[in-house]
Amino acid sequence: MCVDPDVWLTVWAMLEQIMSTIEVIRPALQADGGDIEFVGVDEDTGIVSVRLVGACGTCPVSTQTLKGGIERIMRDRVDGVTEVVNVAEAENAI
Repeated sequence: MCVDPDVWLTVWAMLEQIMSTIEVIRPALQADGGDIEFVGVDEDTGIVSVRLVGACGTCPVSTQTLKGGIERIMRDRVDGVTEVVNVAEAENAI
């Protein structure tokens, strides 16, 4: 499979921006006993998958933190991000 180098560079730049943004967000989550793990990104849809862990994984307001904080910051800082989802919610539902 041959990948267009321009597409690869765009995806790489997106990943770097996502990881950089997570490092900006992380201290606030850690201050409350939680953390965030990057799981993946679908560059076609712009959906970033993360896992909220520690206190964030069991916090009753984690959805508000995810949507009102993490997703808002991620969409502001990273071109192409449309949504951030917590895969831990799906994992815990199983």
